[in-house]
Amino acid sequence: MNYILKTISYIGLVLTLFPAFLVLNGSLDVASYKMWMLIGTICWFATAPFWIFKDKKASKESLQ
Repeated sequence: MNYILKTISYIGLVLTLFPAFLVLNGSLDVASYKMWMLIGTICWFATAPFWIFKDKKASKESLQ
């Protein structure tokens, strides 16, 4: 499950970065850019907290 969450999170990050380069290149219009950025942001914020905070809890427990 953790692997799937990380994969979706990283795909979300790619969807927030890659369209910006396409807009700079002139390959993508601004409306599509905003749509892909929104999709990437939702993917990141919907999945990342579940595996990021889980890793922090595990590292705190190992220190004690």
